[in-house]
Amino acid sequence: MPGFVSGKKRLMEPNMCFNALIEQHASIRSKGNSRLTSEVANNLYSPILPGLPDDVSKYILALVPRSNFPTMGAVSKRWRSYIRSKEFVTIRKLLGLLEEWLCILTMDAEGKQSQWEVLNCKGNKNRRLPLMPGPVKAGFGVVVINGKLLVMAGYSVIDGTGSACADVYQYDPCLNSWSKLANMNVARYEFACAEVNGMVYAVGGYGIDGESLSSVEVYDPETGEWTLVESLRRPRWGCFACGFDGKLYVMGGRSNFTIGNSRFVDVYNPERHAWCQMKNGCVMVTAHAVIEKKLFCMEWKNQRKLSIFDAEDNSWKMVPVPLTGSSSIGFRFGILDGKLLLFSLEEEPGYNTLLYDPHAAPGSEWQTSKIKPSGLCLCSVTLIA
Repeated sequence: MPGFVSGKKRLMEPNMCFNALIEQHASIRSKGNSRLTSEVANNLYSPILPGLPDDVSKYILALVPRSNFPTMGAVSKRWRSYIRSKEFVTIRKLLGLLEEWLCILTMDAEGKQSQWEVLNCKGNKNRRLPLMPGPVKAGFGVVVINGKLLVMAGYSVIDGTGSACADVYQYDPCLNSWSKLANMNVARYEFACAEVNGMVYAVGGYGIDGESLSSVEVYDPETGEWTLVESLRRPRWGCFACGFDGKLYVMGGRSNFTIGNSRFVDVYNPERHAWCQMKNGCVMVTAHAVIEKKLFCMEWKNQRKLSIFDAEDNSWKMVPVPLTGSSSIGFRFGILDGKLLLFSLEEEPGYNTLLYDPHAAPGSEWQTSKIKPSGLCLCSVTLIA
């Protein structure tokens, strides 16, 4: 599509004619018999933009500035479905239009209200997300897939009664809205979850009666369904998960077969539908994050050192955390622009976030950053959409 990405002037053209596109689409829908109009509007095989091939129309809509996406989603079911699709993200990626944000779940000073807020690469607070639907929960799982944020299961208290839940909600940054997805097969909390090969896995945790679980299920965004797969060899809870080279790694937490915290790493191969085990994991992990093929962990027993796992050779190394910026011994992790951010769990005047750059020259990996959440960081994820 020559000319679509040749400069800022061209990139603004879809925005300039965006209102005209909506007016034209609305005019076509309003003409003729209302029943016929309704049938045409809901026909999945009708053109996205009348008079243009769909492949051209898709590029045009992908070029519209992000601020107009919610309005675009209200034009028709066809437009909304396209904006929510993986194809829309793929085309924007090819056009070099994807943006990276850090979504941080923060808690206010009184510890009563949590809220997702969005920071860009410069640390500017762009906005707050709409409040998550459903009851307030703890012990839930958070995963990003296809540029969307999934909040899964957890422990909720309704009318004074607490229980594990199985509901799943998805935040779409293009439409700036939450939607409910299919429930998980097993209600759970304090479980491990991660994305592997475009699928979301939920592993172990506590069940509806507080029992420890070994069950594992996987969510396919193409079908919108959760499916139970091969269970763990033993129940496991309070653990975390990550994906490397198409495999699911589960570590930390506890299991029924260990005294205290487990160092065993359970590894699931989706192609073989089978689990195997390693013995050199982390224990009592308070924060973790993955950058490329390396896992960064902080253990409760030593929170002034980073434990870094290299998936290529299954090795660990320790990196001291400098005192520069904070003497805090508690952190939450964030990832932005390929760098690790360490958010202090302690309120300190003038505190600057610690930043670790894994690609920097030896001796200059550590820096400070002005990027920080407005409240206590409960968890964070990186969205690219």
